[in-house]
Amino acid sequence: MKKKTPVTKNDELTATITDLTYQGMGVAKIDGYPLFVAGALPGEQVKLHVLKADKKYGFAKAIEYLTTSPERVAVGKKELVQTGIAPLQHWAYPAQLKYKRKLVVDLLQKAHLSHLEVAQTVGMDEPRHYRNKAQVPAREYQGQLTTGFFRRGSHNFIPLEDYEIQDPRIDEVILTVRDILREFNVPAYNEEKHTGVIRNVMVRRGHYSGEVMVVLITRTKKLKGVAEISAKIQEQCPDVVSVQQNINPDQTNVILGKTTKVMRGRNYIQDQLNGLTFNISAQSFYQVNPVQTEKLYARAVELADLHGDETVIDAYCGIGTISLSLAKAAKKVYGVEIVPQAIEDAKENARLNKLDNLHFEVGTAEETMKKWADDGIKPAVIVVDPPRKGLTADFIEAAAKTAPQKIVYVSCNPATLVRDIERFGEQGYSVKRPLEPFDQFPQTTHVESVTVLERTEK
Repeated sequence: MKKKTPVTKNDELTATITDLTYQGMGVAKIDGYPLFVAGALPGEQVKLHVLKADKKYGFAKAIEYLTTSPERVAVGKKELVQTGIAPLQHWAYPAQLKYKRKLVVDLLQKAHLSHLEVAQTVGMDEPRHYRNKAQVPAREYQGQLTTGFFRRGSHNFIPLEDYEIQDPRIDEVILTVRDILREFNVPAYNEEKHTGVIRNVMVRRGHYSGEVMVVLITRTKKLKGVAEISAKIQEQCPDVVSVQQNINPDQTNVILGKTTKVMRGRNYIQDQLNGLTFNISAQSFYQVNPVQTEKLYARAVELADLHGDETVIDAYCGIGTISLSLAKAAKKVYGVEIVPQAIEDAKENARLNKLDNLHFEVGTAEETMKKWADDGIKPAVIVVDPPRKGLTADFIEAAAKTAPQKIVYVSCNPATLVRDIERFGEQGYSVKRPLEPFDQFPQTTHVESVTVLERTEK
């Protein structure tokens, strides 16, 4: 017999929000049955309309707030919540920091690792206007090319001019580029028909240098009037030192295609991070919050506790942002990254900063780690900064075989971090000091952290 849920679609009821999910949705429990409510905060009593009721959980919409949380703040733009750009902007910043720490604590408890301590989240003095990179869709809206974003979980386009969490200069450049594209009658991409030209506009800006890069991401190889468009962008935005075209002809959600051409200026912008200079190309991975990245990376190097005679491996090294900081304190640093352009950038960045104690290779972290182990490389410290999927079991096994005294783990996903802590535990590594969360993405549900795993003495 099918089990009946305590609520059904289109029910209206009153409930108190007791928690927040890792996606930032309020949770109300009806006879133990969870209802997820976008925009609702813990402690609020809300009149709800049930949108969907599955077997184990449901979704509801708040139609009236009977009480509101003292931590609720006025929302500047509801579109930023609707698109998922700033889903927590209605929550006071100190509460956001506590929530992000709680995300880590809850995951540790679920994995029976509640004995591990978690420090307070390192926040920002100014938790807005922090992003140094934007990739915004261009679509036809009311008969003209418009930039904006999509409603969360849909393909409904919402025009936007102020993204709140981006460097304000980036927002200004996007609008200038939009207007120039309109002037030249460049057609916007149509997702359903796979027609049109401009899919996205990408803008990067150096936090210290102020240098700006504009990348026009097109469906077609040909962009009519590209020379004039590029010249006009630089004429109206003198801080733009690079105008590029990236070609992505595929029907895909992946933003960048494989081919990028420089239309005007350089193929990179330059910026500084913790006193080092970096060339950043269109496809480089470079942390989007420079203020917090300086704190995060400085802490990672501090926790590595280098004295000048160590060999260090930086897996997932990207363009060398952590590697170069490590190289100032280590004897030798080995870096590996799967993206060839990133390794070229890393080598150039080492030359730029006159550091000659680094060795970079293209490859997967797993295979390269095995090779280095076979070559007899014995790191004192391994630093990892993997993507959201975390580390593979093969990598963890290969890393443990090189027997480093310490592994410094920079994580952008606490769920995979906790999983990997357990896996490292099986290889004889344990966490002896508090995990340290960092708020790299204020107004969102994401949290980064740095954790040290140490080899257990036998």
